[in-house]
Amino acid sequence: MKSVNIIPVAMFALFSLSATVQEQVKIPGGISIAIKAGNASELSKYMNSTIELLLLDREDFYKKNVAETILKNFFTEYQTKDFIILHQGAKNDAQYAIGNLKTEKGDFRVYFLLKKVDRELLIHQIRIEPDNGK
Repeated sequence: MKSVNIIPVAMFALFSLSATVQEQVKIPGGISIAIKAGNASELSKYMNSTIELLLLDREDFYKKNVAETILKNFFTEYQTKDFIILHQGAKNDAQYAIGNLKTEKGDFRVYFLLKKVDRELLIHQIRIEPDNGK
C-alpha cells in the first residue's frame, strides 16, 4: 500500500523538476519581440559587445553597433511578418533558441546563442539562413 502512495509523490517531484529546468531555459521575451518587429536597435540591447553574425552571405565577428547596422539593413530588405521560437534549450553555461522568421521575401531559420556575462544573459551568436523546408 505504501508504494502506491509513493508514485504520485514521485510524479509530482518529476514534474516540479521539469518545470524548474524549463524556467531556467527561458529566452528573454524581448528578443522574440524585437525579431518579430524587425527592430535591430531593440535586438542590440540583448547583444554582447562583440557577436558572431552569420547572415546569408556574411559571416564574421562584429562589434555590437556594426552587427546592429547589418541587421537593420537585413530587416529593411526583408520586411518581417512573424517570428516564432520553435525550440530552446541549454547546455552548460549557454542557452540557445531556434526560430522561424517569416518575411515578405521568404522564410528564414534563426539560431541564436546566449551566454551569461556578469548576471546578464546576452546574445553571442546570431545565424539567419534561408529556410528551405529542411
